[in-house]
Amino acid sequence: MTEGVFDRAYDDPVRVLDEDGTVVGDVPDLGEEELVGIYRDMRLARHFDGRAVSLQRQGRMGTYPPLSGQEGAQVGSAAALAGNDWIVPSYREHGAAFVRGLPPEKTLLYWMGHGDGARPPDDVNVFPIAVPIASQVPHAVGGAWASKLRGDDDVFVCYFGDGATSEGDFHEGCNFAGVFDTPTVFFCNNNQWAISVPRERQTRSATLAGKAEAYGFDGVQVDGMDPLATYKVTKAAVEKARDPSESRLRPTLIEAVQYRFGAHTTADDPTVYRDDDEVERWRRKDPIPRLERYLRSEGVLDDERVDRIEAEVETRVADAIEAAESVPRPDPRALFEHAYAELPPELEAQYAEAETLREKAGDAAFLGE
Repeated sequence: MTEGVFDRAYDDPVRVLDEDGTVVGDVPDLGEEELVGIYRDMRLARHFDGRAVSLQRQGRMGTYPPLSGQEGAQVGSAAALAGNDWIVPSYREHGAAFVRGLPPEKTLLYWMGHGDGARPPDDVNVFPIAVPIASQVPHAVGGAWASKLRGDDDVFVCYFGDGATSEGDFHEGCNFAGVFDTPTVFFCNNNQWAISVPRERQTRSATLAGKAEAYGFDGVQVDGMDPLATYKVTKAAVEKARDPSESRLRPTLIEAVQYRFGAHTTADDPTVYRDDDEVERWRRKDPIPRLERYLRSEGVLDDERVDRIEAEVETRVADAIEAAESVPRPDPRALFEHAYAELPPELEAQYAEAETLREKAGDAAFLGE
């Protein structure tokens, strides 16, 4: 699997399917159910994304970061991991988390303000969402280093955006990983925009994958809207992290070149900084129809199976929404529950004022129910 993946120029992205779903590279060794599983999980992520944006617009959820356009990179990479491996997400990796077993209602609860949304089930190897840019990178490296010291064979895949490569935490994490040869895969979702700052304003480097050179380990660029190519590259990186050769270090920096079709978050207006022509050019690379065309050409998918998958996805997301909205709204006092040993006087005063308002308005009105 690793052959040829790491022996290419940083600006020569790995591809398996072109924009029309035609094979242009070596197809990874995946069975029919695995291929359909990747397609199903991408459809799940896309449908969940649309419903989540709608919930926010209806006032049923807080600010939310859309992922549409990035399903190929998220699902393709997460599908390449073993059961004992870990993912360390930023705030947009909902699709990758679903692949790893995180219930969709947990993601909804998080963006609804529930602390329980940040607590994955015990058997799900997914770190909590990290909203501060790049703060999760040192955490992932620390986890990987601990795994190595214990003699385990867990691999830690750390997701972040192109904007995170401008943060000190990214440099520190990569440098430590290179020095201590940790089993870490740095997965950069280069979606072209760090909120409103374009990728070319982030760095003078020709590619983000090329930054690996400074840390002494492998970097590789992949077409992030090609789920099979992303699977292939991540699989190779994970295999190397778990069982490195004498000539290669464990860490890898993957730059998945892709695009977010929607806003940075639902609080953002992307029309201010990018034009419709740019968005439409990238939409022609959409990972979902791309894989679907390939699977249809191979006789793996037909209209009946696609309709069945669509119905399953819609039901699963509807059930997740119902489950999340059935949980009582969190009490405002829980906001700083784990921030202070003793609550500061000014916050006590604000809570007292809030309690007065609550008594006047009633619990339901006060909590927005």
